[in-house]
This record gives sequence, C-alpha cells and structure tokens, in this order.
Amino acid sequence: MSILEAIFLGLVQAATEFLPVSSTAHLLVFGELLGQNLDEPHFRAFVTVIQAGTALAVVVYFRQDLWRILRAVLTGLRLLSPLSTPDARLGWLIVLGTLPAAVLGKLLERRIEALGNWVIAASLIFLGLVLLLAERLAKHVRTMDSIGVQDAVLVGLAQAWALIPGSSRSGSTLTMGMLLGFTREAAARFSFLLSVPIILGASAYKLVKVLPVLRGHPGWQQATAVGTVVSFLAGYLIIGWLLGWLRTRPTYLFVAWRIAAGVAIAVLIGVGVLPAS
Repeated sequence: MSILEAIFLGLVQAATEFLPVSSTAHLLVFGELLGQNLDEPHFRAFVTVIQAGTALAVVVYFRQDLWRILRAVLTGLRLLSPLSTPDARLGWLIVLGTLPAAVLGKLLERRIEALGNWVIAASLIFLGLVLLLAERLAKHVRTMDSIGVQDAVLVGLAQAWALIPGSSRSGSTLTMGMLLGFTREAAARFSFLLSVPIILGASAYKLVKVLPVLRGHPGWQQATAVGTVVSFLAGYLIIGWLLGWLRTRPTYLFVAWRIAAGVAIAVLIGVGVLPAS
C-alpha cells in the first residue's frame, strides 16, 4: 500500500466512522477499488489499527466529559451511593448500553466477518430509509439530562445492530436516539459517549491479534502509521463539525449519502467490479 492510499483511507475512516454512513462499508469498498486484497492479513491489520486512531479521537475530544463521568462513578462507589449524581447515573447507563454490543460482538464475530458486499449495500439503503423515517417522525425535544434505563438499553441494542457491516454504529444509535425523542445533538453526543467503551475494548482486543502481522513488513508499518495519524486528526475535527451540523440541520444529507452508496455498491457488484461475497 502506498502512502497516498494510506492517507486516503485514513480520511475515509475518519469521515465515515462518525458520520452515520458506515466506516466498514466504505473502507472495504474503497480498499477493493484500490486493488487491495480484503482477505490479506496486512490489509486487515491496517484497517484495524486506523480504526483505533478514530477511537482515540473520541477519547481526546470528549476527555473532559469522560473524566467527569469517571470521577463521579468512582466517587459514588466510594460513598456507597453509585447513582447519587447525574454524571454517575450517566456513567452506569453507558455501561448498560455497552453490554448488548459487547456480548453479541463476541458471540457473532466470525459470522459477522463472513457477511458480504450485498449485505453492506442492503444495510446502507435500509437503514438510510429508517434514518429518514426517524428524521420525519422524531420530536427532537429531549436532552441528555432525561436519558433513562430504557433509553440506554434501546440505544445499546441499536449499537449492537451496527455490528452488521454497512449499518453504521453512529447511524444506528443516532437513529434510535431520535426515535426516542432526543434532539439530534443530544442523540449524537450520547452515541459518542456510548461508543467509547465498545470501540476501545474492540480496538484493544483486535490490536493484540493483528499487530504481530505487521512485524517485519516496514512498508505496511509505515502506511499503517500514516493512516492512523490521519484518521485521528481528521476524526477529531469531524466530531466537532458533526455536532455543530446536527445542532441546526437535519440528517437528510446522510440519508442521501447512504442510499447513493448502497445503490453504487449494488451496481458495482452487478457489473462484476466488486465481488458479492
């Protein structure tokens, strides 16, 4: 892989990890179009590591919120009053919402990895239409302060649904948040905070397995390092941009993006440019 390709895929990862359009779908498709063998261990390792770059971007961007929540949780445990403050309650709700994706991700890991490009195309289109429905039906009135147990469970289940390639973790959780009546910004903010445990845990788990693959391959090591730095820096900027966008604008742009991407992938499969599996 060339450095230019690594920079391009790092930008793709950064944009599509946080926008509700599915990073996995775009990385796999663009990797295929760039001539990469998607089953090649070095490419798989590259994808895993640059995804860790965007995970770090979330932690750095929300570092003050995360530190405040963690401190409240630890203080609550020390005082034997774990739900005594809004931040402590939010921390435990994040833990609760993380469980569905953590459990199902481990149980279904091999089956999920075997899903092909037709699933990606269908997921992009179907959940794009669901996002459109949420945008039209949602009340957009609830704030972060009103998040409860039922909300955390439902958004957590939406995050688990995003294990299917093409679904988009941010898209699924944002959609569920809006269907529950939250403002777009509140739904996105909770989505980001909810993502921290699962993406950090998944990144650490996968990094242990894939980093040995890159040893002894300086070309891939250099490309992976460059792609990871790009995904981190661009990801940090995109988080702020997205929250600002959702504060005043609807999600129709992302609905159109998802549907167009799904149709494009289906066409590429149909004409033989992309494999079906």
